[in-house]
Amino acid sequence: MAATYALQPARSWEGAGLSRMLLFVLAAAVLATLVVLRAPSRGSVLTLTAVGPCAVAGLAYLLAARAGLWLRHEQLRQVCFALVNLGGIALFLDWSAGRRRPLFFLAAYVGMATCHYGLLRALARRRGSWPWVAFAAPLAVLVAVRYMPGLFDPIWEILPGVLDRRLDLFFTGISYFAFRLSYLVLEVRNGLVPLPGYFQYLGYSFFLPTMLAGPINPYSLHQASLHQPDRQATPVGLSLVRMAIGFSKYQFLGNIFNQLSYRGLLLDGHPHPPVDLAVAAVCYHLYLYCNFSGFCDIAIGAAGLLGIQVKENFRNPLASRNVQDYWARWHITLSNYMRDVVFTPLSKALAARIAPAARDHAIALAITVVFLLVGVWHGSGWHYIAYGAVHAAGVAAVHYYTAWLRRTLGKARYRAYEENRIVRVLATVLTFIFVSGSLFFFANDGETMRRIFDAIQS
Repeated sequence: MAATYALQPARSWEGAGLSRMLLFVLAAAVLATLVVLRAPSRGSVLTLTAVGPCAVAGLAYLLAARAGLWLRHEQLRQVCFALVNLGGIALFLDWSAGRRRPLFFLAAYVGMATCHYGLLRALARRRGSWPWVAFAAPLAVLVAVRYMPGLFDPIWEILPGVLDRRLDLFFTGISYFAFRLSYLVLEVRNGLVPLPGYFQYLGYSFFLPTMLAGPINPYSLHQASLHQPDRQATPVGLSLVRMAIGFSKYQFLGNIFNQLSYRGLLLDGHPHPPVDLAVAAVCYHLYLYCNFSGFCDIAIGAAGLLGIQVKENFRNPLASRNVQDYWARWHITLSNYMRDVVFTPLSKALAARIAPAARDHAIALAITVVFLLVGVWHGSGWHYIAYGAVHAAGVAAVHYYTAWLRRTLGKARYRAYEENRIVRVLATVLTFIFVSGSLFFFANDGETMRRIFDAIQS
């Protein structure tokens, strides 16, 4: 049964409150002015590299979004929130080569979202397999953009000069965009949320804090936060502290560790002892954690300032007991998505078709499929598949080992084993080493691996 939100009653446009309307107009005018006068940025199409301009742009977005959410008229609030998020994205685009490229970026994204919204309205609440068409549509776009870019060559012939980099790099955030929209279809199909209006949908699809690199926040939590904000869950002070911590991790600690990782340490043109490879592996792991979790801290804190809850994406993964525990703490929203969409239905289907004694193998097979997909999701190179395969082997081994321990030790002795501090410390250290080593495949393609091994003295 669809969840019911405590919507505010519709009011006339005059009832929106003159002071709130003027505040929004002022904030929107500042946002629009910054878009027009945007200082040229260089880098990716959607970038967060220049700290000063990004801070000003982020502040303008937060002021405009907050002012828009204060409007009393429900439909007006939805329209304004959607437009402010699109305007906020425009602030972070690269305008250094003119307007054509960023305008195409925005138009393409809005076009994709609009097409998917049509499928959502038409198919998500129908019986049978029709909802899966709407579910698969954004994922099909992701696959085409990342793995079949040649399909879009006719567009670049009509619009020469627009594409200046690899297609998946041009459409920054396409992976998170596709996963959010596909999961929304399941929420509507399963009756967890009512079908959103068009501008509600756009405000969620292009919510700036989570647009670039997640977390993959479900529509149900996003929309409930808008209609029933809970300041105990998103206190302003803690949201500001969260952003400051995230900025420190993203901008300072991450950069320090990056200088000691593979490219920063080993590819400097000088020979290195084997111990430097271990240092680079550990520092890359720490860099990736500080960079990614720091960005998510900023996103969650910024959303919190608007009163919008965003799911946690990290829960102290460096203290994980095993690889299975690691994926319950690292990139949590991706893990939850893969669990709900792939692992649970696949493992149930496999378990129903085999003998009970072989169900551990069904679970291991489902684990393998999930992590191969995780590897492919991260990129098209073989090294990403290798990364997924290594983690598939690790999580499957944990599953078999845990099942064996439970059978061998029994409940009481297994609980004692779990609570043993020495076992816990050793397991945590081994997990950290395993994950650090596996990220060698994530961080480097084949040519970079060759250069690294050439730099290591025997």
